[in-house]
Amino acid sequence: MTHVENELNSQPECWTRAAEQAGRHRGALPEPGERVAVVGCGTSYFMAQAVAALREGAGQGETDAFAASEFPYGRSYDRVLALTRSGTTTEVLELLGRLSGRTRTTAVTADPGTPVRSAADDLVVLDFADERSVVQTRFATTALTLLRAHLGLHTDTVVADARAALAAPLPEGLVDCTQFTFLGRGWTVGLAHEAGLKMREASLSWTEAYPAMEYRHGPISVTTAGTATWMLGTAPDGLAEQVRATGGRWLQGALDPLAELVRIQRLAVAVAAARGLDPDRPRHLTRSVILAP
Repeated sequence: MTHVENELNSQPECWTRAAEQAGRHRGALPEPGERVAVVGCGTSYFMAQAVAALREGAGQGETDAFAASEFPYGRSYDRVLALTRSGTTTEVLELLGRLSGRTRTTAVTADPGTPVRSAADDLVVLDFADERSVVQTRFATTALTLLRAHLGLHTDTVVADARAALAAPLPEGLVDCTQFTFLGRGWTVGLAHEAGLKMREASLSWTEAYPAMEYRHGPISVTTAGTATWMLGTAPDGLAEQVRATGGRWLQGALDPLAELVRIQRLAVAVAAARGLDPDRPRHLTRSVILAP
């Protein structure tokens, strides 16, 4: 079994631990009413998008999400929350350094023995969710679970759905599709982008991701009999019928959207295996992006 498989299979236990710990980090995590920016790179950026939509939707305060490299330094925030598995990503460390003494910062990381410890004002450590793999699975979803629990949006049903996502077989014939499109609404738009990234990283698949309503504004034109379109969350009325009319395959997630992401992680590994690829050695990728000075 690959590192990716081992790590994605451990997610229900990691989510349970993160939810139990959420109350211990109240001083480090955003407080209601704060104006917050959530930042990250790659997978962490997509988790930031989900967190921002969840927090603002819960009435906790204005919340934006940015790739760390694209942070708008001209804006004012009460707190910047950085998601960084490795604690060594160049863009995140540069951002935290520039904000030092100006804006309160919190970093959520898997490895406290890295430069992020001194770069951020507050540190939340999820070392039990650290990973050996290049391709992120459990750290990202565990960080999101921690923040959902902090917002009061996590339930035991989410963990039960994750177990169901790991136990049930994948839909027959799905690994043979030639193109995959992932759709979301609200907080699940970030999950859709992350689903596409997982498929690209692990299996070199042709994948796309969109807000569900935007899919009809052009992207649906490339949908064919070899396309699988996977909806995370509730689909807009009529969209399923429009996709089926193209000859493409429609998949409507029935589980909690975060658990649906686990199913997609499994799909990425299955497609990689079918294509003779090793998901532990994704092409051109490293576990942490550290740019030369």
